[in-house]
Amino acid sequence: MTHLVNDAARFAGEALAGFAAAHPELVRLVPGAGVVRSAGHAGVAVVMGGGSGHHPAFAGWVGPGIGSGAVAGNVFSSPSASQIVDVTVAAAGGTDVLFVPINYSGDMLHFGEAARRLQAQGYDVRTVAVTDDIATPVDVEGGRRGIAGSFIVLKIVGAAAQRGDDLDGVERIARKAVGATRTLGVAFTGCTLPGATAPGVQIAEGVMTVGLGIHGEPGLESRPLETADATADLLVDALFGERAPEVGGRVAVLVNGLGATTPDELYVVFGRVAHRLRDAGMTLVAPVVDELVTSLDMAGLSLSLTYLDDELAELWQAPARTAAFTRGEIPAETGPVAASGISHGAPPEREPQTPTRPASVESKQLAALICDRLGDIAESLTAHAAQLGELDAVAGDGDHGACMQRGSSAALTAAQTAVAAGAGAGSVLAAAAEAWSDVGGGTSGALWGAGLQAAATVASDDQPSSTALAVAAVHAFVSAIVERGGAQVGDKTMVDALIPFAETLRERTTAADPLDTAWIAAADVAHAGAQHTATFTARRGRSRTHGDASIGTPDPGAVSFAIAAAAAGRAAGRPTTGDPS
Repeated sequence: MTHLVNDAARFAGEALAGFAAAHPELVRLVPGAGVVRSAGHAGVAVVMGGGSGHHPAFAGWVGPGIGSGAVAGNVFSSPSASQIVDVTVAAAGGTDVLFVPINYSGDMLHFGEAARRLQAQGYDVRTVAVTDDIATPVDVEGGRRGIAGSFIVLKIVGAAAQRGDDLDGVERIARKAVGATRTLGVAFTGCTLPGATAPGVQIAEGVMTVGLGIHGEPGLESRPLETADATADLLVDALFGERAPEVGGRVAVLVNGLGATTPDELYVVFGRVAHRLRDAGMTLVAPVVDELVTSLDMAGLSLSLTYLDDELAELWQAPARTAAFTRGEIPAETGPVAASGISHGAPPEREPQTPTRPASVESKQLAALICDRLGDIAESLTAHAAQLGELDAVAGDGDHGACMQRGSSAALTAAQTAVAAGAGAGSVLAAAAEAWSDVGGGTSGALWGAGLQAAATVASDDQPSSTALAVAAVHAFVSAIVERGGAQVGDKTMVDALIPFAETLRERTTAADPLDTAWIAAADVAHAGAQHTATFTARRGRSRTHGDASIGTPDPGAVSFAIAAAAAGRAAGRPTTGDPS
């Protein structure tokens, strides 16, 4: 477990601030967002990032020869679009940017939104996601997830940017490197989130799980713990099953520790891996044995192979200098070295924007009502956070409850600030949307942020409260989430509760039911929809990689929406007929 914690909610920020303070010659802090190179540089900016808890990924890879900037979300939670924009603007020497995220749904949603915002500002932004994990089926919706092979990919991509390739060239290299890289991992223990007392996923003594996720997700198969050589053979055989060894070919190799496996163990495994590769006729090029993509205190390791041609081999061996990895000699880069500007604690969070648009009296009244409902939602999600985390741990990483608690609480604070400043309903919803996305992070943050922003557009700052306005805002909320996430009913996501809720609300209000009555009925239907997700397999989200493992457990995103809808219904003065928990 993580023993040295001040405040679990601030752990990621404090760790990042400490990292920046320790390496001022290499990185400078972008408050509340990530780190960029201390010395400025021209050319294509390579921006990476993801959830915290994977040190030295990704901040430890910032420097000449690898990355221009790294965005840091909360522990195991994707960074927000605003954080990504802030780091990119600070990192970019021009307007050419390549995003290289790992392929998790939350990361892809937030990096996608950040790309849209930056393109509107004149940046040319391309995105190439790392999809190296062979434990994820090739044809799964959304593609394979990214894990430790991301280091090899980013080392190669960063070298291409360092030598001066243009954006087209760097993007081409990135796609080539991703296509040549495969990874598989095993774990012997789960990992424990800061502030928790036990791992979210329990692995029995004497058992190892194959195909783990780096956010603590359970593996796809459990088997008795084997010897180092047998474990190495398992990984090599699986990777060779994906791509046959090439006699006379060259391969980059990474044996990566996950946080609590000793270097000696990693080297024992590497010895067998090297023997197997050479026996297959392959030449190992600059192999790496290290902890480069960890999972807090997880015991385990992964093996990554990248099949190299002349171009990729040259880039893989090119010089680099970062806090976590140095190779060869790289010319010193000139530019101002900025002090981290911290003395203790985490970097400050982004200040919310105070709305300045004029609002009608009626819209201000509606804004106050919306703020009250957000308070009820935040209170209920906080009360259910532990339960939501337990649901998420079955086939995910266990952080959904924490993300919903953070996001809804931040949305409430932003809404209260906006109401105090005299904002109308649209501005209050917009402030809540930005805060939920920024602070909640993850897939849920991106989707709730998008939904609330769409509802804000409908509400505007000059309309009074009405049933028609509420139904239209809910419709906009639903449409934005479906469009952004791409899920439909039956995919085992929040949409399985959200769409039945919206349809019932429209039907009941069309039948002339009062809004409060219709809302309560719709919340009951959302609860039923959420519970029904326990009966089928996920087709989207992290749990999609675990097949039937999630059958019997409802989708946490659907459950959390039902909880939020019920809280708003109870706030109207009448309880729902079903407990969404």
